[in-house]
Amino acid sequence: MSSEFQSTKLESLITFANGRSSPDRFDDGAFPVYGSNGLIGRANEANSPTKSIVIGRVGSYCGSVHFSSSACWVTDNAIRATAKGGNDPSFLYYLLKHLDLNNWSSGSGQPLINQSTLNSIEVSVPPANDQKLIGSFVASLDDRITLLHETNATLEAIAQALFKSWFIDFDPVRAKAEGLEPEGMDAATASLFPDSFEESDLGLVPRGWLVDRAESWLSVLETGRRPKGGVAGIMDGVPSIGAESIVRIGEFDYSKTKYVPSEFFEKMKSGELQSHDVLLYKDGGKPGVFLPRVSMFGDGFPFQKCGINEHVFRIRLKKPFSQEFLYYWLWSDAVMHELKHRGGKAAIPGINQSDVKELKILVPNENILIGFDELSSPLINKIFSNSKQARTLTQLRDTLLPRLISGQLRLPEAEVMFEEVCA
Repeated sequence: MSSEFQSTKLESLITFANGRSSPDRFDDGAFPVYGSNGLIGRANEANSPTKSIVIGRVGSYCGSVHFSSSACWVTDNAIRATAKGGNDPSFLYYLLKHLDLNNWSSGSGQPLINQSTLNSIEVSVPPANDQKLIGSFVASLDDRITLLHETNATLEAIAQALFKSWFIDFDPVRAKAEGLEPEGMDAATASLFPDSFEESDLGLVPRGWLVDRAESWLSVLETGRRPKGGVAGIMDGVPSIGAESIVRIGEFDYSKTKYVPSEFFEKMKSGELQSHDVLLYKDGGKPGVFLPRVSMFGDGFPFQKCGINEHVFRIRLKKPFSQEFLYYWLWSDAVMHELKHRGGKAAIPGINQSDVKELKILVPNENILIGFDELSSPLINKIFSNSKQARTLTQLRDTLLPRLISGQLRLPEAEVMFEEVCA
């Protein structure tokens, strides 16, 4: 790869143009619509060609950079950028991300970046052929990371569908009640389910299944702590997970990670995260509105050692319930509705331990719970494995990108590092 990086201005590499007011948007629109913070919907019109770069023009996301592989519509909150001549769009996209364009914004109240400012930015770039090689390599890393996240979404959907079929819709019981064999289930598993229903506090449930208070099955229900004075300015120590990190299983926003001092963590009497702990966001929000969120962490994801703060519950259920069951039970519509109702009534929106303990839980046959665990556990473990790999690839990309963009690292060396990580 050539070492001939040349200094120039962005105006010689890229054509910039302001976007236009968004057209009508439709769920099934043919073209993605981009605003200041990226994708905001779809439309049946496009105003920018394939391989367009979208730059946030105004507001808190001013300077954010996005890439559209297909033709798209760019709104007037953003700037559309297209490569000039033989310059490579992918390389230019990564170059703009690396520049941190927010540093070039102006305006104290409403940050703004304009075309003139962008045109005047000086950069150093390699020849077009080398641009293409670098852009293709980094894009391949991004593609692998995206594929891992998409695979995780599919795996979670499979596990969630299984939970809903067995414990919400009672599909196997309904099939047997109609004299049919449960779909997609072997005879041994099907034999574990009853063939009729009975009335309960939760309405019609499979005959023989118990309705109980969650309190009877909780083995852990606790919050964590953080130091007096908060955690602002603490840049190392032990990660402390708060509400901002409660997303879904296998998802974590590392940019919002906060820490507590190691000495403080070692003295904490509660809140140390263990493998497959289920975390429930417990307080906060607008008056009268509480939106609970649930996640599960484990097997070294997102960290080998970490804790939670006082805004999060760490929850575990007694056997034969699995943590996978707990995760999907808390996400079920009925439980979410109850938590929202209880949390919305508080003066400061949120729930307490009593709200969790008083939830009604349906207790099936023990062998059914074991069967669900045998099917769902491998899916969840694969999600954790994929999440850790995605994190490793993200760190590698973020390490290599500035060095490749600046010419400090040559592509063959980067490819060797990639192969070592994936070995």
